[in-house]
Amino acid sequence: MSLVGKKFPNVTIDAMSEMGDDLRINIFEETTKNQQKVLLFWYPKDFTFVCPTELHAFQEAAAEFEKRNTKIIGASCDTNEVHFAWLNVSKDNGGIEGVTYPLLADTHRQLANLLGIVDQDFDYDEEGNETYTGSNVTYRATYLIDETGKIFHESVNDMPLGRNVKEYIRLIDAYTHVQKHGEVCPANWEEGKDAMKADRTSTAEYLAKN
Repeated sequence: MSLVGKKFPNVTIDAMSEMGDDLRINIFEETTKNQQKVLLFWYPKDFTFVCPTELHAFQEAAAEFEKRNTKIIGASCDTNEVHFAWLNVSKDNGGIEGVTYPLLADTHRQLANLLGIVDQDFDYDEEGNETYTGSNVTYRATYLIDETGKIFHESVNDMPLGRNVKEYIRLIDAYTHVQKHGEVCPANWEEGKDAMKADRTSTAEYLAKN
């Protein structure tokens, strides 16, 4: 079930800062109290393969998100101690040294289960005992949350599929345009391009020009 248009769960989770400080972060409060957007991205596991490429890609775009009043937060089901160890491994060795945004440590899978993004299912054996399947880690889920705590975008990739960071910047630009101007953004819209009013006349005029 999609969470778009709904408020982000109001729960507080352990996290690790880039300086090695233990934190407690509530995503809903990060948006509403600080009046900023949040990009929350989940990845399966520390010390893996695709994951560090994504964490570094978000880091490289950090200034662009900051310009858009958007805070980046990473998340997995690893512990703070594992996050800290990975933060102290160089990029050349598959680590995430240099990452400056916080990482949630949802070790109890409280938030991940609320979002429905854990790779886990269960069945019953012939004796009626529960049996579990799946990796018990999260898919590559991404959430964009606005200043009211409302989710305005969510996407979930299977584990082998890395994300395109530029697309999230485009989505934030589009949503901000809607917030400021009340116009809607057509397919492939980018900052600086024409948007439309939400009526058939505007749509017809846009299609005629494009």
